[in-house]
Amino acid sequence: MLVALAAAVLVGLFVAASTSSAAFGPYNSAWDGSGEFRGEIQTDGNVESELVRDTDRYETAPANETTAFVVAPEESYGAADAARVGRFVENGGTLVVLENFGAESNELLEDVGADARANGSVLLDEQNYDRGPAMPIADGVTDHTRTAGVEQLSLNYATAVDPNGATVLVETGDYAYLADSADADPDADTDLDSRPVATVEDVGDGEVVVVGDPSITINAMYDEPDNAAFLERQYADGERVLFDLSHGEELPPLASAMLTLRELPALQALVGLGVVVAVVGASNRTLRDGFGAVRARLASGDDPDTLTDDERAELLRERHPDWEESRIRETITALNRSRSKHEER
Repeated sequence: MLVALAAAVLVGLFVAASTSSAAFGPYNSAWDGSGEFRGEIQTDGNVESELVRDTDRYETAPANETTAFVVAPEESYGAADAARVGRFVENGGTLVVLENFGAESNELLEDVGADARANGSVLLDEQNYDRGPAMPIADGVTDHTRTAGVEQLSLNYATAVDPNGATVLVETGDYAYLADSADADPDADTDLDSRPVATVEDVGDGEVVVVGDPSITINAMYDEPDNAAFLERQYADGERVLFDLSHGEELPPLASAMLTLRELPALQALVGLGVVVAVVGASNRTLRDGFGAVRARLASGDDPDTLTDDERAELLRERHPDWEESRIRETITALNRSRSKHEER
């Protein structure tokens, strides 16, 4: 019994130290993480992938063969950081920015010299949608190398992209509109029209792609038509992918330690796995949370995979108190659908 308990605790500590709960996080395997997107690129034998914690990497990466993904950053890029990203694009790099409502991405786009902007209002479509108007299907796809094999994007609380002269890659049907809330109904004054949701433009010797929905990268939406194919096309012609995490939440301790070891071979030779142990041990809060989660699970016997929709809804309300009920319901539906697809594989 004690051996089983100890094993369960160790497993829980390892999971807590090696995974993340951050939205869009590459080490988050839950519905709102992008672990599946990261995994797909890591297993692609045609490209190398890196997690970038500092914009200095933009200065050393070979720009012509590199695509950098910036997904809904939480902090503004300072002048020095934005300048590094800008030089990367000027020298031939591809920058893909996915954003719906945050201002930080638009600031970065301005700093690197791009013209397109994320509009910031909720994109709705009463005619062409999946599970509700806030989940539009954008099937107006331009014939372009960046959309080869793509017939639509499946969106989830997206915004439109204001091209301002950039080339439109994907747009909605003719009955989409922008609103302050996902529950807003169109009226006589509502401007119904096709809305761009993805653009591309030349900046210097490079290109900037802007997508009005970061959720196409998350696990619940990645396999929806044709989100994975579109994301793959953005780096398919290159040799390297950078996941820019420099202005988001920090990596989980174990992942951070492993990345540090890879970046510093001398340190790896000197301390080896001792660095991993030290970093994990220093992450007291994460480890306590992991131990508490394991202890609670052992006490209650709960399994997250067996939660009912009502229990999932309650968890979402606690985690995202600002979300509307319609978004919670649609997210649960998307999560169930994604899990069902994986079980069928």
